Amino acid sequence: MSAPISLDLHADPIDLTAALVDVPSVSRDEAALADAVERALREQTTGFEIVRSGDAVLARTNRGLPTRVILAGHLDTVPIADNVPSRREPGHAEGDVLHGCGTVDMKSGDAVFLHLAATVAEPTADLTLIFYDCEEIEASANGLGRIEREMPEWLRGDVAILGEPSGGYIEAGCQGTLRMRFTATGTRAHSARSWLGDNAIHKLGPLFDRLAAYTPRSVDIDGCVYREGLQAVRVSGGVAGNVVPDEAFVDVNFRFAPDRSVEQAIEHVREATDVEHLDLTVEVTDRSPGALPGLAAPAAAALVTAAGGEFRAKYGWTDVSRFSALGIPAVNYGPGDPNLAHKRDERVPVQQITDVADVLRRYLTVTDAH
Repeated sequence: MSAPISLDLHADPIDLTAALVDVPSVSRDEAALADAVERALREQTTGFEIVRSGDAVLARTNRGLPTRVILAGHLDTVPIADNVPSRREPGHAEGDVLHGCGTVDMKSGDAVFLHLAATVAEPTADLTLIFYDCEEIEASANGLGRIEREMPEWLRGDVAILGEPSGGYIEAGCQGTLRMRFTATGTRAHSARSWLGDNAIHKLGPLFDRLAAYTPRSVDIDGCVYREGLQAVRVSGGVAGNVVPDEAFVDVNFRFAPDRSVEQAIEHVREATDVEHLDLTVEVTDRSPGALPGLAAPAAAALVTAAGGEFRAKYGWTDVSRFSALGIPAVNYGPGDPNLAHKRDERVPVQQITDVADVLRRYLTVTDAH
């Protein structure tokens, strides 16, 4: 039997990041890392109630303080691409960087949260830490969703901070995402006698014209500018090189600002494509609401102040949406360039890890921050 994995939560968050990366935790295989995180929290922190939910580890203080801050991060990564164990490269063109699967998404953020749990002795807010499983795969498996269904009392707080990579900037809220499939049907025939058929692919032409002519909207919410986008992301059709196709479809993705509901987004896509006048059927295949930034809430505004007043909109979808739906202001704040997430050469400048840890330490210890 192999020895238990040991994590030093008092170590520099850079070294702790490397230690987390060195424990493989591809989605659905997070048990070893969850065991190590749970053991470290139980042995190296004080004042926390700690529970386990599957391969998620939850910890919270109950000091009766007026504000509760939730720090949440997922433990899983995408499949490893010859990038574990971690490797530090001080002489990289980007400076001193740490390479490895999860350095960006999002073990560096997890490391900061774990380090603060062990080293901030007297936070000015009660803390809830959630390290969850299966974020990188289908939404139905998401550990945070399971916690919301089975342990909703753990998701109560005044502000939620997700350690998603944001380059060390506060990225507020998130855009919603919607996928709709437009399907054309026709009649199959031999292409040498095409007049006997009805080409389904040709019926998609007007839809492509409308998508190409679409002008996206930009909207400013709490000083965060969200730019929408309506794009064809997948096309399928055709039977063989000598057959008039009888079916074809296009998947359309709409990334929408969080001032729209999912229902409003669906109606907007229908209007923008004028689907009522197309010889197509349409179905919604995926939907996730956006999250308003909520930066005016006192606990969120205090975080912005601690970070020097710098923030921007989050364009991608993240689990901040789950907290927003519960009425909790939520932001993404973590080390790493999100453009490097999931890449073979995933890497994080170590200075960003230090900077994020310093900002959050200041936020959690300044008396008037909450």
